[in-house]
Amino acid sequence: MPKGVYQIPFPENEPVYSYAPGSPEREKLEAAYSKLISAEPIDVPMYIGAEEVRTDNKIPMSPPYDHRHVIGHFNYGTAKHVTAAIEAAMKARKKWAAMKWEHRAAVFLKAADLIAGPYRYEMNAATMIAQSKNAYQSEIDAVCELIDFLRFNAAYMEQIYTDQPASSPGVWNRLEYRPLEGFVFCITPFNFTAIAGNLPASAALMGNVCVWKPADSQVYSANLVMKIFKEAGLPDGVINLITTEGPVAGDVVFKHPDFAGLHFTGSTGVFKHLWKEIGQNIDRYKTYPRIVGETGGKDFIVAHRSAKAKQVATAIARGAFEFQGQKCSAASRAYIPDNIWPDVKKFLLEDVGSFKMGPPSDFSNFINAVIDKKAFDKIAGYIDYIKEQSDAEIIAGGNYDDSKGYFIEPTVVVTTNPQFKTMEEEIFGPVMTIYVYEADDYDAVLELTDKTSPYALTGAIFSGDRYALEKAVTKLENAAGNFYINDKPTGAVVGQQPFGGARASGTNDKAGSYLNLLRWVSPRTIKETFVPAEDYRYPFMG
Repeated sequence: MPKGVYQIPFPENEPVYSYAPGSPEREKLEAAYSKLISAEPIDVPMYIGAEEVRTDNKIPMSPPYDHRHVIGHFNYGTAKHVTAAIEAAMKARKKWAAMKWEHRAAVFLKAADLIAGPYRYEMNAATMIAQSKNAYQSEIDAVCELIDFLRFNAAYMEQIYTDQPASSPGVWNRLEYRPLEGFVFCITPFNFTAIAGNLPASAALMGNVCVWKPADSQVYSANLVMKIFKEAGLPDGVINLITTEGPVAGDVVFKHPDFAGLHFTGSTGVFKHLWKEIGQNIDRYKTYPRIVGETGGKDFIVAHRSAKAKQVATAIARGAFEFQGQKCSAASRAYIPDNIWPDVKKFLLEDVGSFKMGPPSDFSNFINAVIDKKAFDKIAGYIDYIKEQSDAEIIAGGNYDDSKGYFIEPTVVVTTNPQFKTMEEEIFGPVMTIYVYEADDYDAVLELTDKTSPYALTGAIFSGDRYALEKAVTKLENAAGNFYINDKPTGAVVGQQPFGGARASGTNDKAGSYLNLLRWVSPRTIKETFVPAEDYRYPFMG
C-alpha cells in the first residue's frame, strides 16, 4: 500500500462577499432566498446511522421575522431515538477511528469547498430565513466562518500529529493521538450556523463519532449542513443528528457508559446543569469525559478620555446591535468618560436613528427579528423593567412588536448606577446599557469592569494613550478571553483570534485553533528501545 507524509497547505481565510448593489453575488443570493422562501415546506428528518428517521410529532419551523409563514417541519424524537443514535455512532466508531487522517481531512475539506462553491448561496439564504440574519451576517457566519473552521481544523490536525517528543540514543519515542474511547455529545445554539457545524465536525475530524443535537430554532439550516457533510463523503453514523427535548436526550446520554465528551455552546445555566449531571454519573463511564463549553457573556466596551468619540460610537452601534445583539460576544455594557460622552451620544443616536429594521429579504435592513417568542418576551421584559426605574433612562429605542415577527428596536440605556440590572445580567438581545463616569476615574472603572460581571468572554478598550491601553490590558487580564484594543468586541476570525472565555463564559478551549482539537484526542506515548538491556546492574554498583 502506498505511504507518504502528507501536508495540508496552511489555509487562508475565505473571502467575504460584500453583496453590494449590482454585484453578481447579490443577484445569486436574492435568487436563492426567493427559491427557498417560496418552496414547498420541507420535512427535516433525524439522521441516525444510514437512516433518515421521521416521527408523528412534527414541529413547525417559521422565519422569526414572519412567524405565520411555515417553511417546514422537523421530526421530534424520543429516548429510543437517542439510544439509536448512540448505537449507530458506536457501530461506526471502529472503522472511522481507524481511517487514515488524510482521508478524514479530505471529507471536511470537500465539505468546505461545497459550501464555498455550489452551496454558498443556499447556505446563506437558509440562515437568513431560519435565523433572521441579514446577508452580511449570514455570509460571515454560515459561509466564511464554517469554511474556515473546516479548512483550518484540518491543518491544525496535521500540526498536532506532527508534534512529537524527543528521543535519546537507542530509543525512539512516539506520540499517538487516539480518538476518545466512546462518543461525543454535541449541543449547538441557534445563533451561528458555523458553530452548529463545527462542534460535531471538529470532534469527528479527530476520529471521534458524535451525537449532535442542534437548537430547535436552527434545525432548518442544520439540515443543510448535514446534507453537505453527507455529500462530502462523511460515512453513516459518524455524525448523528437528533431532535428531541434536551432533558430527554440528556437522560440517555449522560447515563451511557460510552459517553466520552460534551461539546457545548449555549447558556451558562444549562452548561452548569449538564456538568452536574456528568459529575453525578461519573462512576458509569469507561473514561473521564472531556467537557468543553462556550457559554454566556456580558461583554464590555471601556473608553478612555483619549478615545475618539466617533470610533467609540461606531463600535457600540456595530458591537451591540449586529444580529440584534444575539451573539455571545455582543457588547452589552459600556463605560464612557464624561469628557467625550456628549459627542459619543450624538454620534450613537445618529447611527441608531438611521437603522432600518425588517426582514432580511430587504438588504437595506440593518436590524432583523430576534429568534423566537421566548427570546422576544425575555428582552421585552428587560425593557419594561428599565422603563420603571429611576436610575436608568432609555435614550433610543425601547419599543417592540411581535404581531408579525419578533421585532425589538435597538435600545440604548444610560444609567447612573454601575450595578444596574442590565449592566450585570446577560440579555442576549439589542439592549446596550451605558454608564458615564468622571474621566479622572479611569482606574476605578477598570476595577468596576472586572468585578461587575461573572462572565469573561469578550471586551474592548478604546484609547489613544498607550499607557492607558497597557493598564487596561493588565487590569482586565482575566475579564475577557478575547480582548480588543480600539475595535468592537465581536467578529473573531478563525486562525486569527481563537475564540473562547473563562469564568462563567466557559472552559476557554478556543474554537478555531489547535487547542480545541486537542480536547478530542487521548495521547498515547510509545517508547521503543532498539537494543534492550540484558543486565540489571547499573555502573554505580561497581
